[in-house]
Amino acid sequence: MVEHIEFVNNYNDLSTDEGFQYEFSCNRCESGYRTKFKPSVTGKLTNVLESANSIFGGVFGTAANIGEKVRSSGWQKANDEAFAEAVAEIKPYFIQCPRCNSWVCRQKCWNVKKGLCKSCAPDLGVEMAAAQASKSVEEVWAHAAMAEEDKKLGTEYWREGITATCPKCETPLAVNAKFCPNCGESLKTKTNCPKCNAKLLPNAKFCAECGQKIE
Repeated sequence: MVEHIEFVNNYNDLSTDEGFQYEFSCNRCESGYRTKFKPSVTGKLTNVLESANSIFGGVFGTAANIGEKVRSSGWQKANDEAFAEAVAEIKPYFIQCPRCNSWVCRQKCWNVKKGLCKSCAPDLGVEMAAAQASKSVEEVWAHAAMAEEDKKLGTEYWREGITATCPKCETPLAVNAKFCPNCGESLKTKTNCPKCNAKLLPNAKFCAECGQKIE
């Protein structure tokens, strides 16, 4: 019967020709564990053969080819064995969530009481503290005092004909002012006659009720 190697998706293979090493990380917090470096016997043999080839050239002319075969077959077999051992060694530190199938660390990201990872079943105490802090920030924003110039942004001011630049000198206006800070031009259009208080027509030069000249 063929023996299959169990594998997980939260690992990084750091192995080289010299030996084997793996990193396993939590899918949630991304912290994890690294196995100790395990020297490779086939890697050492390959280095010996390649060294012999460089020293004795013609006598061991096929040493490099032998080294490649050692690396491709013996090294791969050793890598499989080392990986299986690493999974068995590290697996107790991780657990797979039955809801989202993520591999998470038992130490930080597993909710023991609920039998789920903390992404699926967060700690209620932590969530309550976070919710209270968030609500406090909302309250601060809601009750923040407005600066005097910002108070002119109220809804009653939106009914006015607010302009972005002075109609005379075209200076950009930073606030909702009555007069241009550059040339002194009046920025507020008169809507009522200053004499009889009758409502003025748009762009009127004289009041239609009393004939008063509109400056």
